[in-house]
Amino acid sequence: MTRRRGRHDGQSGASLHTVLTAVGANVLVAVAKGVAALVTGSAALWAETLHSIADTGNELLLFVGLRRSKKKEDLEHPFGYGQERYFWAFLAALGIFLIGGVLSIIEGVRSLLRPEPLSSPWVGIAVLVAAACFEGYSWGVARRQLRVRARELHRTLAEHLIRASDPTATTVYLEDSAALVGIALALAALVLHLLTGWAGWDGLASICIGLLLIAVAALLARRSKALLIDESAPQDVVRPIRDAIVRPDWVADVRALDVIFVGPAELLVIARVVPVPDAVEVPARDLVKRVDGLRQELLRAPAITEAAVTVEDVPR
Repeated sequence: MTRRRGRHDGQSGASLHTVLTAVGANVLVAVAKGVAALVTGSAALWAETLHSIADTGNELLLFVGLRRSKKKEDLEHPFGYGQERYFWAFLAALGIFLIGGVLSIIEGVRSLLRPEPLSSPWVGIAVLVAAACFEGYSWGVARRQLRVRARELHRTLAEHLIRASDPTATTVYLEDSAALVGIALALAALVLHLLTGWAGWDGLASICIGLLLIAVAALLARRSKALLIDESAPQDVVRPIRDAIVRPDWVADVRALDVIFVGPAELLVIARVVPVPDAVEVPARDLVKRVDGLRQELLRAPAITEAAVTVEDVPR
């Protein structure tokens, strides 16, 4: 039984472009923020530097997942390595939590306990404005990929973020969304420091950035966990598959249908069908041909990696 793989190269290519764009943007942003943090002494800028470093590392993990997920199926992994992406996305979520979230909160608390006046705050403001442009571009690339896929599945963007089977663009999109909010918080802290002279704004912004990153990490980890433990496909994916199964005139009903993600946009379909009474009376070889024809029809769908169809006899 030969499985056809490599039918999602377009989506994988879009994910790779999204990841590489995010890596390039975050390397530039991390360096700029780090220099500005050294010049100004701002805790919020240190938090944003940690955030960008964490994002860069996370996107490299996503890149590893993309490459490893393309390995061919073998005896130990008969359905391929598509779930590698979920594992590496889970590690990326842990990176956001530990490096971005926890360390940002620690830096914010330290700054509140020992507030220090800022040096050259305008340098920090200029760097943050430039960082917002880079992050905004990366965010736009990820958003475009998600919107294209959402339209293909007749979903809103919000629905697709919840149900998407490919964690790559979702992770980059949420990371960049958090980055833009974090930049806004850091900018607000610098401006308020200039206006009021109170250094505590910086520490508060750093703590808020850390809490934001922990929330994003929790969302991403929860989604990756669900996909790692063979989550069933949502109903908007299952429904057309069920319709295709009952379309042949020899199928009376679908007794059971399991549709499981074995990788991003890769589905394992297991169906038990009840034939019409007349179909049971035909020679066994003819019924076998009908079942195999139905299986081949299912496999023509780009998202279905493997399908198994079994027949349950009708009551006599």
